[in-house]
Amino acid sequence: MDAVTSPAQRFEAAKIRGAHPVTQSFLATFSFEFDPFQIAACHAVEEGSGVLVAAPTGAGKTVVGEFAAFCALNTGKKCFYTTPIKALSNQKYFEFVEKFGEDKVGLLTGDTSINGEADILVMTTEVLRNMLYAGSSTLTGLGYVVMDEVHYLANKFRGAVWEEVLIHLMESVQVVSLSATVSNAEEFGEWLGEVRGNTQVIVSEVRPIPLYQHVLIGNRMLDLFQRPGVINPEILQREREAIRKTSMDRHRKGSSNEPKARLTRADVIERLQRENMLPAITFIFSRIGCDAAVKQCLVSGIRLTSSEERIEIKATALKYIANIAAEDLEVLGFNEWLNALERGIAAHHAGLLPSFKGAVEDLFQRGLVKAVFATETLALGINMPARTVVLEKLVKFNGEAHVPITPGEYTQLTGRAGRRGIDIEGNAVVQWSPTVDSASVAGLASTRTYPLRSSFAPSYNMSINLISRFGRERARRSLESSFAQFQADRAVVGLSRQIRKNESAIEEILANAVCHLGDFIGYASIRREIKEVELLLSKRDQKKSFDNRQRSRLESDLSELRKSLRNHSCHSCNEREDHARFTERAGRLNRENDGLRTRVESRTNVIAKTFDQICQVLTHLNYIEGEKPTSQGKILTKIYAESDLLLTESIRCGLFDELNATELLSIISCMIFESRAADNSAPKMPSIRVQHALTEVISIWAQLEEIESTYGVKTQREPDAGFCWISYKWASGGSLHSVLKGSDMSVGDFVRSIKQLIDLLNQIAGASETLRPLCKDAVKRIDRGVVAYLMGDV
Repeated sequence: MDAVTSPAQRFEAAKIRGAHPVTQSFLATFSFEFDPFQIAACHAVEEGSGVLVAAPTGAGKTVVGEFAAFCALNTGKKCFYTTPIKALSNQKYFEFVEKFGEDKVGLLTGDTSINGEADILVMTTEVLRNMLYAGSSTLTGLGYVVMDEVHYLANKFRGAVWEEVLIHLMESVQVVSLSATVSNAEEFGEWLGEVRGNTQVIVSEVRPIPLYQHVLIGNRMLDLFQRPGVINPEILQREREAIRKTSMDRHRKGSSNEPKARLTRADVIERLQRENMLPAITFIFSRIGCDAAVKQCLVSGIRLTSSEERIEIKATALKYIANIAAEDLEVLGFNEWLNALERGIAAHHAGLLPSFKGAVEDLFQRGLVKAVFATETLALGINMPARTVVLEKLVKFNGEAHVPITPGEYTQLTGRAGRRGIDIEGNAVVQWSPTVDSASVAGLASTRTYPLRSSFAPSYNMSINLISRFGRERARRSLESSFAQFQADRAVVGLSRQIRKNESAIEEILANAVCHLGDFIGYASIRREIKEVELLLSKRDQKKSFDNRQRSRLESDLSELRKSLRNHSCHSCNEREDHARFTERAGRLNRENDGLRTRVESRTNVIAKTFDQICQVLTHLNYIEGEKPTSQGKILTKIYAESDLLLTESIRCGLFDELNATELLSIISCMIFESRAADNSAPKMPSIRVQHALTEVISIWAQLEEIESTYGVKTQREPDAGFCWISYKWASGGSLHSVLKGSDMSVGDFVRSIKQLIDLLNQIAGASETLRPLCKDAVKRIDRGVVAYLMGDV
């Protein structure tokens, strides 16, 4: 029965629907009811406003992005849908093709271009940034931009790109920003309002599927909380017992730190199967660990699928690998991978070939693969929700050290649990060990939001592109509107307020230190100097770090100071010590203010100052003259790599002019590759010419580092020759097996590195007319085999 009964209520409901006809038309294309936050966001878009939607993983934020595309088609405008990673772009592309039709949707991801002038274009954020700097004609008619996973702007390596787009996108474009739940959404929305105009902030902290938190101690799965915020006392009791047992076992056998009762990975999966808690994603923060987990499950004989499901799994897998050569499949370990898939088990990490990952994602979404062991990269946007998420540890390696995961990371990981429209609840299971205590789990589980912090910093490419477009002064002003500067300015307001508060307190305190006999501030200053000299003498006596001449000079200074103190008019004041206490308090506040002023200075115009330093380097190297880039600077505008300046300087020095295509790509690889593990051994060189050229590149890098140091900048990382040999062999026609033989590089890493190399070669081809034929030849040599695979008809 309709809840609206009276004529007045029916009229009001019809009036609301009539105010947003496009939203109503869009809602009619779905079989489920929208949540209030989704409707509110769609209304905001229809009204012509920008919108920031912050909601938990799985809450359905992306329908607001879909609505922007729907509006674009309705109004004859274009919509760009940007994502942080190619896998997410690919997924969104196929979803949009299904919804809007193949002729209406295109995909641009750097190494893929499909229907590039379509009304709806899905792309990685960098592609849009590059379009803006190049003034691409594809931007004509653009009405909407959706920035999915916009909280990625906190990423210290790539986050700046999101801010570049938001700052420099045309004013006429409506921006729909989709974010995880962050604690400072209002602050971020306020900044968006400043740079983009009217922006509505819509926040939902309600998960569509409730999430239940559990701790697995031994073979017992217990609810983490007895009631909100209160840890289940049975967990605490069993935790104490497990720690005591672990300690006894260690003393008896001197070996394992893990309690005997801890279940194996295979045991955990079987337990989840018995409890009807599959499908599950187990997050293991290492690729080796993910692969090992799959093998452990196979050895244990686990089978999670029916005979009918196994037939469907095999057929799907074969479609995904249909265009990969048989000899390459052997190198890829295809038979072992397929065996695990048919049992409903798989790994998912960056080391896998994209077609393998695509098959796993497809099969998991369809409920055919039931247990996936994944690294945390899976938590980034890809649509792979599960009934249960398992965490073995609460510590991960961040590239530099093993660090605890943050509440934000915990929220992102566990947010995968609970499939909307399928599950009535989601489950997060943390496996207990002596290094994973219940208090840590409770702390992470209780903190559902985290602050968004900008990682924005000007680069050479960014700076020269802005100078090329706007001139130096306008470019500088545009960077001052970044979210990083916005947050720094907010901090400055608070620091300045504290400085003013301290100044008022100092004034009040010093009023009590006024002496009728003379200048007590001067008297207090002499007392302080005496203390400092006495302290210096004492420290140096202890260290025996100065000669007799130094000691005599200090003792003479001390004698003079004491004499000045005795002769001062305030020395005979009866309230001298009371006055001194007041001046000491004022002195402490003055020193605090000195520190606060230093912090204010470090935050004031911090982005513009960095830009000025970058410009000093560019001026020193003759890349800019006054307000405009030179011919060499124009080459830099088209090089977007992290080692942008090093590569451009290498081009300027003619370092690549005498190389052939294979040698060129081998050298270029040192600017995109970064070894996963420290290796002090000298990398293998494919030829003397490559070795000599690499030596020259390193020499240029050292010179740049010295120049950067002069101007207080550090942006260019040291070249890494760890991929020179492999890329050279692949370009020379080597098989996948021969190229990777003796290397610990995974096929997934190999393919990704080659694709990055192709992207960089294409950038050089666009930047240097001289090197263009060589770069095109180099791309042809490496864009083959597993690198150039086309997935079968899936």
